[in-house]
Amino acid sequence: MKIQLKKITIRELAEGYEDHVEEGVVAYGGRLDVRPPYQREFIYKDKQRDAVIDTVIKGFPLNTMYWAVRKDGDYEIIDGQQRTIAICEYVNNDFSLEVKGFRKGFSNLQDDEQKQILDYELTVYLCSGEDSERLEWFKTINIAGEKLSDQELRNAVYSGSWVTAAKKYFSKTGCPAHEIGHRHLAGSAIRQEYLETAIKWISEGKIEEYMAKHQHDSNAHELSDYFENVLGWVKEIFQYYRKEMKGRPWGFLYNEFKGRKFDPEKMEKEVEELMKDKEVTNKKGVYEYLLTGEEKHLNLRSFDDDQKREVYERQGGICTKCGGKFEFYEMEADHITPWHEGGKTIVENCQMLCRDDNRRKAGK
Repeated sequence: MKIQLKKITIRELAEGYEDHVEEGVVAYGGRLDVRPPYQREFIYKDKQRDAVIDTVIKGFPLNTMYWAVRKDGDYEIIDGQQRTIAICEYVNNDFSLEVKGFRKGFSNLQDDEQKQILDYELTVYLCSGEDSERLEWFKTINIAGEKLSDQELRNAVYSGSWVTAAKKYFSKTGCPAHEIGHRHLAGSAIRQEYLETAIKWISEGKIEEYMAKHQHDSNAHELSDYFENVLGWVKEIFQYYRKEMKGRPWGFLYNEFKGRKFDPEKMEKEVEELMKDKEVTNKKGVYEYLLTGEEKHLNLRSFDDDQKREVYERQGGICTKCGGKFEFYEMEADHITPWHEGGKTIVENCQMLCRDDNRRKAGK
């Protein structure tokens, strides 16, 4: 791998800057691909963006940027995408910031102030080599910068036609995946969290295997069709939306239960009852419980220490199952009438059992 140091001015960098949104971003006379397939969307906050321009105006040095040299002699950014976009957008008058006490866009600056910015020199390392070498370098140098998410790194490792197609569906602002699933998925589309979730679901957690298998596919229809099927299934079964539905493992539930028949009206009544039940402390788990029947998802209310102490004293430390006498710390609280039979977490429904008896009972 060959690495070469190069100095370029902001004037040169910003020449020919164009943001084609879905089709990508170019600069440096059209020779620099600012947003290669594996790169993240622009995520700088205004404060970070303004800090880049303020650094330039003050003549302070910016961090080194890294470009990869393509086989055709053009370039793509490995590190420095967000600084590049901030600089080029400012020179193009896309935003203003406070300069010497006044908000100013680039066009509001005096000629000498504009010239100072345009003549500012950036330090760039040009990297030539095989794709695998450049992508490995990409992962390494980003450790010290704005840390990439796991999925952003995967996009780099498995860059190609499939990643480009998948990002159009799952990773753009206002993308189809956001329109369909933003109320049901946690995270952010532009930070690749929707894409990561969908791949995790369809692959049963084997994300890298799935991406490696499909890296050179011309489209991502299998994944997008699957995603639409998952969300359609969820909305058919649970027709009334509640905020607790956001971020549930819908794909895994779909994989396991898509062949079963559910009555939406009955499900809604059960959801309503469980949401009102004070014994259920994890309302988000209601949906997994209704599909799996496993009470662990509900995090049912447990007896507090005062209740347990009261019952322990009432029993005189005697286990109601085996009749043995135990210290308080050797016993556990148990519902006499279980929750699924209407039992509540109140002193009258509590008994203290020795650990062995309680765990034997729980295992039945």
